[in-house]
Amino acid sequence: MALDVGTSSARAAMYDAGGRPLPDRFHQIPYEPATTADGGVEHDPARLFDAVVACVDEVQRGRGGDELLGVAVTTFWHGLLGFDAAQRPVTPVYMWADTRAAGEAALLRSSLDAAAVHARTGCHLHSCYWPAKLRWLARARPEEMRRVTRWGSFGEYLELQLFGAAATSVSMASGTGVFDQDACAWDAEALAAAGVDARQLFPLCDRGDSRLELRTRWAGRWRKLRRVPWFPAVGDGAAGSVGSDCTDATRIALNVGTSAAMRVVGPSVAPPPGLWRYRIDRRLSIVGGATSEGGNVYAWLSDVLKLPPEASVEAALARALPDAHHLTVLPFLAGERAPGWRDDRRAAITGLSLHTTPLEILQSGLEAVALRLAAIHALLAPLADAGAAIVASGGALARLRAWTQMIADAIGRPVSASRETEATSRGAALLALQSLGVVRDLATARAPLGETFEPAPARHARYQAALARQRRLDALLFERGLA
Repeated sequence: MALDVGTSSARAAMYDAGGRPLPDRFHQIPYEPATTADGGVEHDPARLFDAVVACVDEVQRGRGGDELLGVAVTTFWHGLLGFDAAQRPVTPVYMWADTRAAGEAALLRSSLDAAAVHARTGCHLHSCYWPAKLRWLARARPEEMRRVTRWGSFGEYLELQLFGAAATSVSMASGTGVFDQDACAWDAEALAAAGVDARQLFPLCDRGDSRLELRTRWAGRWRKLRRVPWFPAVGDGAAGSVGSDCTDATRIALNVGTSAAMRVVGPSVAPPPGLWRYRIDRRLSIVGGATSEGGNVYAWLSDVLKLPPEASVEAALARALPDAHHLTVLPFLAGERAPGWRDDRRAAITGLSLHTTPLEILQSGLEAVALRLAAIHALLAPLADAGAAIVASGGALARLRAWTQMIADAIGRPVSASRETEATSRGAALLALQSLGVVRDLATARAPLGETFEPAPARHARYQAALARQRRLDALLFERGLA
């Protein structure tokens, strides 16, 4: 069983010993984080846990005959959650998209050797990571901060609820900004900058360090699960790369869910400026870039513009000429992560006229995300093999084929769709099956790819001009402090 706790939904699914999903063994519960006008994005951990419980209830209920080998878990990277001395949560989960710590991130950049921190931790000094968030909490919510005796993520909360004890996997730790990627240990300087020490964090473990024996309440409720190994949470990006069969430098993983990312597994090198480096485990590194914009841009525009049904939108986008609207969009609804890492950025759109239609605004927003991914690809491609295949996954792309075509045209490289509709969940399952010794080599589990989207030179040229225009607008607004 794989549990995938994402930004916008929780999922549970069953997989066979080859990492193939079992029919009718999937359940999903959507939810939305709470947002605030000053940039806050928070989740209630209890609500997320209830969603996980409901998913497990549904997937394992009333079905016999299966031999359950274990439970895999994946959850969103970068979430920060505080626990009191009784191991109860006393804060919300502060999400990666929460930009209220932008001021603290700027102070850290001015007082630390940002390049050295990035080389060691793989993370930029940015509001999405723990050092800035913890400093913001100390300033803005000191009473809350004083109640916390230990910091972790939702993965640790899940373990505490189910087992009464928890550890932080190397994978989850690698996305915090307080972890030394080469030493695979907490980073002393980053912790000091954050104002915490290692005793306030959970002990580290690797992805194969499972737990047995659920607490009595859950052992009685889930009798099929009570004595099988539960594996610690791994980061959703790590699981997504594995689940889309991007397990070495011959492939670049592209994912568009709530946010978007491009990643390559394998290079154990300090990431270039603009990219990050995290870990799947103590052996495998993953380098990439994640934007704060992706499916959230599509969802926001669809809601605000009151667009027609998705089938009509897809058909209209497929017919549209690239960048014919002459709109320029900065899609920073939740600040900017890769490649610029300016957390105080805000979205902007120029070129509107009385003739502009809602579908043109939508097209320009989706193209703007594609252009950001093209910029990330330019940084990432030198770390992958020459001609590395780009493999796309994520619910947002699965719903809009035209968006995948936009991205292929913007990058100027073919993009092949993964057939896996739940790549993150599948990746968690494959990693657990490998830890169990059932799958020996992740590469042997590769599934056939789906449709390949070929770029057209004329469309790529139009998008190159659009990217140059986007960069000029970005620079102008940044210089004048207007975005």
